[in-house]
Amino acid sequence: MKKILSFLLCASMLGCCVLSGCGNTASSESKSSSKAEESSKSDSEKTEDPVKSGKAVASTDKYRNVYQIFTQSFCDSNGDGIGDFKGIISQLDYLNDGNPGGGDDLGVDALWMTPVNPSESYHKYSVEDYYNVDESFGTLDDFDTLVKECHKRGINVILDLVLNHISYKNPLFLEACEEVKKGNLDGKAKYFEFHEKGYYSDEVNTISVGDYVCEANFSPTMPEWNLNSDKTKDEFKKIAKFWLDRGVDGFRLDAVKYFDNKHTKGVDFLKWFVDSCRKIKNDVYLVGEDWDDDFQIKEFYASGIDSLFAFKFAQSFGEIVDSINMSAGQNLAKKFTSYDKKMSSANPEYINAVFLSNHDQTRIGNALKSKGLAGEKFAANVYMLVPGNSFTYYGEEIGMIAPNTDSDKYYRLPMVFDSEKLPDITVDGASTVEAPRYGGVKQQLADKNSLLNHYRRIINVKLQNPEIARGRITSQQTFNDPAVAGYYIEKDGAKLLVIHNFSSDKEKTLEITNDMIPDAKVCADFLGSADDAHLAIRDGKITLPAYSSVVIRSAA
Repeated sequence: MKKILSFLLCASMLGCCVLSGCGNTASSESKSSSKAEESSKSDSEKTEDPVKSGKAVASTDKYRNVYQIFTQSFCDSNGDGIGDFKGIISQLDYLNDGNPGGGDDLGVDALWMTPVNPSESYHKYSVEDYYNVDESFGTLDDFDTLVKECHKRGINVILDLVLNHISYKNPLFLEACEEVKKGNLDGKAKYFEFHEKGYYSDEVNTISVGDYVCEANFSPTMPEWNLNSDKTKDEFKKIAKFWLDRGVDGFRLDAVKYFDNKHTKGVDFLKWFVDSCRKIKNDVYLVGEDWDDDFQIKEFYASGIDSLFAFKFAQSFGEIVDSINMSAGQNLAKKFTSYDKKMSSANPEYINAVFLSNHDQTRIGNALKSKGLAGEKFAANVYMLVPGNSFTYYGEEIGMIAPNTDSDKYYRLPMVFDSEKLPDITVDGASTVEAPRYGGVKQQLADKNSLLNHYRRIINVKLQNPEIARGRITSQQTFNDPAVAGYYIEKDGAKLLVIHNFSSDKEKTLEITNDMIPDAKVCADFLGSADDAHLAIRDGKITLPAYSSVVIRSAA
């Protein structure tokens, strides 16, 4: 979700102009050996950590390192087996203590919470009341306190908002059903997708109400809103204002993919909602869920929405994991570059939303289990160093895995803060919580080589080098090696070169020419082991160990 020398930071802030370059430069590779290890140890004595003396600066805009929690599962404050607002508050200093680059916090600066509204479902995506919170999580006053405490620490709050469907127990829908039974389709029925029976060729995904049915594609307990209705739109504006007025900074919009239906052009509705929210809060952040292909993603970006999740790169079968499995870094860099250009052509202000897993998918720890600690660290490098906002699913930073992959509820088990004291939280009947193989938060904070400390380093580097998130991928640097990913990020005259070695067992020696980056210096490296030598460019070359990454910029 994922310190440079002070004079480098100054150079960044001045936005020094550098030459562009995308020439093919050869690389050489070798197996690790005792001689290489001796050389590495020698280098470590000479090369200071390039991140050590840099200065992290807190974000004040929409570019954030976002942390997603499944609200029911994060932390239980009262021992009832359900995570709650007070539990989240108790762990805010772990997420961000308000001191950028310091302390023992993870450093994330935005929190996405899955739905908090009253609902009979454990996941809360079937909303019974859009103007309240589920009592199992606490009260509205508790929620307000959570928002205030987040803001004290520089954490923005993003709420999950469900606009595609509603709960069949929502009073508005119940009133509509009573009217429909009497043949009245001009009242509350206008809010929902009611039609005469037989209107649909397949009425399996509908709710029967007298002589009529209401569309319900997700579940027979989740009737669908009529997104064409002015009544519905008025209601949505009230809902958005209610939460934005309480201090919420933005929304994650559920099921944007299904805004396109028989009567609604999804991009038009989405543009209406984006514009409506910005009239309430001009800097509101909106990110949508659409797991469709690039064509539809690009079309939805024309709505002006800030972000849409880049599903193609995520999940256990997505482009990032596939590229790690096949050591295909060069090809992935090409896809990153193409995606960035494609989406920015639809919305020049778009903010990419890159992630590895979320509450609907097998945990990334399962997918990368065979790659070990170095592989999980490397996956974090790859997704978090892409321009835009990185989204980290809770527990990802400590390598949590699902005990089985038979059901979503096993992807949503509670966060482990101490592997010697496992949480007692039940998720839809599932209570089998396993200690992460690398330990919980407490154990990993004490281990400088841990996955958690690796995530902390990446976020710290991004706060030191704001161009990483805010720039655009302008071109590739291939190095004539299919295992090496290289791409340029540019922003306001500054130019960075990000390089990843996708090989699991071979180091790569790469030539860094003046045409690529004049007076090039390493401003950050990300290695599989905290004891590895820090990387430096010597005689125009740099050697990247297996599963390592580096960010290079000009020192001029």
